[in-house]
Amino acid sequence: MTDTISPSCWALLAFCSCRNCRLLQDAAEIAFAIRHGFLPCHIVHFSQVSILFSLIFFKQSTAVQTHECLRTCEWPPRPKICRYDFTIEWFHTMSTDCMDCPHNQTHCSRPQCIPADGFPRAITVVNKMFPGPSIQVCEHDTIEVKVQNNLINGESVAIHWHGIHQRGTPHMDGVPLVTQCPIPYRSSFTYKFKAELAGTFYWHAHGVQRVDGASGFLIVRQAAPNEVHSGMYDQDRPDHLLILQDWLDELFIDRYARVYLRADYAKLSSESLLINGRGSSLGFPVEASNDTVYVPRHVFHVQQGQRYRFRTVSNIVMECLLEVSVDGHNLTIIASDGAPVEPLEVGSVGLTSGERYDFVLDAKREVGKYWLRVKGRSACKHLEELALVVYDGAEGHPDPPEERPQPSGVQLNPFNTKSSNSVVNVHELSSAETTISWSFSGGEDAIGNADVVHYIGLDFKEVNNPNYNNPIYNPAYGAPGDPSVFTGIPTPQINRVTFRPPVVPLLTQSREISEFEICTFESTRAMQDHCKEQFCECTHVLEVDLGQVVELVLVDEGLFENNHPMHIHGYNFHVLARGKIGESTTVEEVIRLDQAGNITRRTQRAPVKDTVPVPDGGYVVIRFLADNPGWWLFHCHVEIHFLVTRNLTVQCATKSLPGELIFPSALWEMVDKFSARESGMSLVIHVGSDDDLPPLPNDLPRCGGDWYPKEEQPEVRPPAITPENGAGTPQGGLLTSLAGIVALVLGQLCLYR
Repeated sequence: MTDTISPSCWALLAFCSCRNCRLLQDAAEIAFAIRHGFLPCHIVHFSQVSILFSLIFFKQSTAVQTHECLRTCEWPPRPKICRYDFTIEWFHTMSTDCMDCPHNQTHCSRPQCIPADGFPRAITVVNKMFPGPSIQVCEHDTIEVKVQNNLINGESVAIHWHGIHQRGTPHMDGVPLVTQCPIPYRSSFTYKFKAELAGTFYWHAHGVQRVDGASGFLIVRQAAPNEVHSGMYDQDRPDHLLILQDWLDELFIDRYARVYLRADYAKLSSESLLINGRGSSLGFPVEASNDTVYVPRHVFHVQQGQRYRFRTVSNIVMECLLEVSVDGHNLTIIASDGAPVEPLEVGSVGLTSGERYDFVLDAKREVGKYWLRVKGRSACKHLEELALVVYDGAEGHPDPPEERPQPSGVQLNPFNTKSSNSVVNVHELSSAETTISWSFSGGEDAIGNADVVHYIGLDFKEVNNPNYNNPIYNPAYGAPGDPSVFTGIPTPQINRVTFRPPVVPLLTQSREISEFEICTFESTRAMQDHCKEQFCECTHVLEVDLGQVVELVLVDEGLFENNHPMHIHGYNFHVLARGKIGESTTVEEVIRLDQAGNITRRTQRAPVKDTVPVPDGGYVVIRFLADNPGWWLFHCHVEIHFLVTRNLTVQCATKSLPGELIFPSALWEMVDKFSARESGMSLVIHVGSDDDLPPLPNDLPRCGGDWYPKEEQPEVRPPAITPENGAGTPQGGLLTSLAGIVALVLGQLCLYR
């Protein structure tokens, strides 16, 4: 169970660490501040509380951060407003905060130590944490997150709340240049939205910062009477969460350049895997014993006889799929992407980027220590990472892990595999009965017939992309002796079109975007022959009427052996069908199969998801009710496919005549700022019209002109060292040492009682 600290212990610790121990008021303020995650620097100098803080934050850094909204959810609900402060900034793994980690294993859990896999590299973090702060609330709570951008290279940022539909708050979806202006350097923006759906979600920067460390959990629980599977587990602990990520030994922008500008396809794989920000791929030699030490692995504690709900998030960024299993235990799947499913007992579960699965682990084995395994598939099939599931009372070291044993039992969602007696693919899951009304207000009848059907081709295309190949100096076609041979870099596209974001957000400033910048499915259909030979790029939009039932047939045409996990914003969908045809296919072949009646759609209790992997050389059929107006991104969640480049943000230059459409190139001028720009295998689904949108806040920042609100960073000065405050004197040093010793003793009593 999570450690608790009594109010009296907090008060004593704070009182004894206070420089002016005569002032009970100061001590009380310190106790309150520490419990709420900040230090009143006007009262306490850091030297007096260093030992205290090391104790407190060592404990908190390895567990769940406390927050008043992390609580048992009630029915009827008693909603809270849950406020959080996020500061995103540059940091470094294995920094000086890590001291002698991993040779001294406890140093790896020091405050602000981010060991990752042990390899030192720059990262982007929120609140100097990796993973970032965990948001855990109850259904119907309101979430407020103030995001302060302190990325000192001037890079802008936006935070996306992955899986949250943002009904009534489309401007809070967090997609740069689609739903908002990205947050400039030294500015802040407050996201505010309701947690109307329970489930396992997560937050991440929508851009290059996600790859380099800016992500964390977003868990929305509900009262037990409303939780369809509450009888299947005894504990839903706030620390039984897994966020899984492949990890690079360099910044993603460097990896992007290697792959797309040097054609270094070997770098499509990552160097390691992380479980909750920890990995053990890099060994550190111990000279005295000839041993090797590693960053300590993550540990999950269980009690024999109890059943535990685990919530798993995949934050994969490269061409990688993951397989999760626990030695000696089966996993009972109870939810996918936040939506309940009929329980399914499996030996392993596969996850692609952006997917989430909840499973129940029944701790009924002998008391011991068992390996939780995360194995790579596809381009990262050579990678594996481990965590430990430790039964209370287990002693000694766990047995060394065997060499990648194959999990027994049914495999859920394996890589590019057809269904069989031992393989269940995602479309074969069944929604729990309550999920139908959860996703479609009209029930199953609402998805029985689609109003519109769109066939969507996903793949890398061999076209002369000027972003990769200069058509004059380095044409994509032109091998020596055979100009018809493609020698360039394949381009990720949807329906042979590369997405290019507009210069201002579609949601808030669409009237300022030239009609020549936007292309629709209708306009691109007429250009298909041209786009087969030439590079086509635009702000790609699928127009959908409000209230339509929309079916999308997603086809991975299969130039490379990889999946495309397609993620939709603002919605979830039912997965009606899935099939793998061969190593490759075409949209035209899938249309012929469909017209011949060879694609069977399942509308009864089809699983509900917001992210679905499309198999290489195959198809997936999804369907949703378009009842949430807005501009919603639909994209491959593999970042190397959903390209991220960095471009200069634009600034409003002059005014325009009322009602006159002005080209963005005439309206904007460049300024010296960086912005995350995402393009590639994506499009925007535009549901309804501007008249259908909820009112936007009057103070919502606009691209161009001054950002509102602008926040300057206050200058922080250390307190002056004077004899009056006891610092810099023998007496002050002695009192400091005594206070530290008392704090240490009380800390041991309070934290480990």
